[in-house]
Amino acid sequence: MGCIGCSCSTGKDAVSGCQSNGGCATGGCNRHNTYDWITAMGIQDTRPFDMVEVSFKNGSRKAFYKNPPHTRTITGDWVLVESPSGGYDLGKISLSGELVRLQMKRKRTRNDAKQLAVIRKAHERDLERLDELRKQERDVMIRSRAIARTLDLNMKVGDVEFQGDGRKCTFYYTADGRVDFRELIRHYAREFKVKIEMRQIGARQESARIGGLGNCGRELCCSTWLSEFKSVNTAAARYQNLAINQTKLSGMCGRLKCCLNYELDTYIDALEDFPDRADKLKTAAGMAILMKTDVFKRLMFYTYVDDRGRFFPLHVDQVWEVLDMMKNGEMPANLEDIQAMAPPPDESEEEVHDYESVNNVIQLPIEKRKKRRKKKKQSRTAQSLASAVEKAGKEQQQSNRPPKARDDRRRDDRRPDNRKGRGGNNRPERPADKPKNEGDRNRNSNNRNKDKRPGDGNSKENKKD
Repeated sequence: MGCIGCSCSTGKDAVSGCQSNGGCATGGCNRHNTYDWITAMGIQDTRPFDMVEVSFKNGSRKAFYKNPPHTRTITGDWVLVESPSGGYDLGKISLSGELVRLQMKRKRTRNDAKQLAVIRKAHERDLERLDELRKQERDVMIRSRAIARTLDLNMKVGDVEFQGDGRKCTFYYTADGRVDFRELIRHYAREFKVKIEMRQIGARQESARIGGLGNCGRELCCSTWLSEFKSVNTAAARYQNLAINQTKLSGMCGRLKCCLNYELDTYIDALEDFPDRADKLKTAAGMAILMKTDVFKRLMFYTYVDDRGRFFPLHVDQVWEVLDMMKNGEMPANLEDIQAMAPPPDESEEEVHDYESVNNVIQLPIEKRKKRRKKKKQSRTAQSLASAVEKAGKEQQQSNRPPKARDDRRRDDRRPDNRKGRGGNNRPERPADKPKNEGDRNRNSNNRNKDKRPGDGNSKENKKD
């Protein structure tokens, strides 16, 4: 099926997500992933549990269903389940067996409550139909927003989800108050020709369904693993000494970030040793006020009211001593004297090790490093200078040589010619009486006959006489 509703997709690709066709093992393309380790290890439950957890639309919605034995479905199978409004829905089994019992206990769902059942495994045609419906959801959401705007309703449609059989469509919207959408439902039913269901959700639930990236660079906690939303207030930021900046403290949903509560308990435990009323300290040099606090280093930074150019870090124990002095009617001279007060040493016992310390017993000799890089650089510079001088000398010699004549160059470059009557022929010439072809043979025979004429001085007989 692929990652149809992946929150990391830009929407410009032909297929959203990582295009792994449902085979991604990282879990980044599905919201609120769960790992069924019992099924993965092949362990059989001694007490089989007939309930399964089914995930819809890549984990944006989950529900529990009864799993009859005749379906023969396991974790990871696409199944058709009963719908409370009629028809059927299509989802993927995310958990099965004993882990479902623990999950139901965590979500406070009773085992004996009436639950819907799994019908059968999904066929290829069912998955193709679901893919077509998921592709229509974006266009339906845009059209539904336009209709709500024409009716002047103060609401925002955040997500749209079709049922597996395409008979019902659920619209998730956010609004500041109550919205009368009776007329809106009539327009939606006339426009989309399906059964309409409206569900109002909060800003955090909307961010969890849509998904996205936070300021930290990771996917939103509410869309990956966080399922319970706790109230967050500005006191959590004050405990952690964070600046009350609404822009930096707000998340993608426009509310305070849920991660402000993650380390709040650690800060509260560390602040138990700090004095409550230590914002001002009276000294002979003037009034000192508290500027900031380092919780984990147990330091409190003070400065004078008249001169705020210098901060004086004081330990928590030193501040407690100053407060005791102020209760007794005493007053320290200045903040420098308070810094001179040594805090009491920690009474924690040192750990006794069962091995002997070898500190300052074995000393390794210090190795002297050779500076090879400088020598290499010097040798490289010398080689480059020598090559430059040699190149300049060669160029000067070539410039002093007289230029060669053009005819000599042509003679030297010309190959030896074996043809007759040309110079430079080293091969012997052919004899004149040797014919090259049949025409030459006929000519020679005619010439011989002429030589045999009587009275011819050139004849062979006259030559013999």
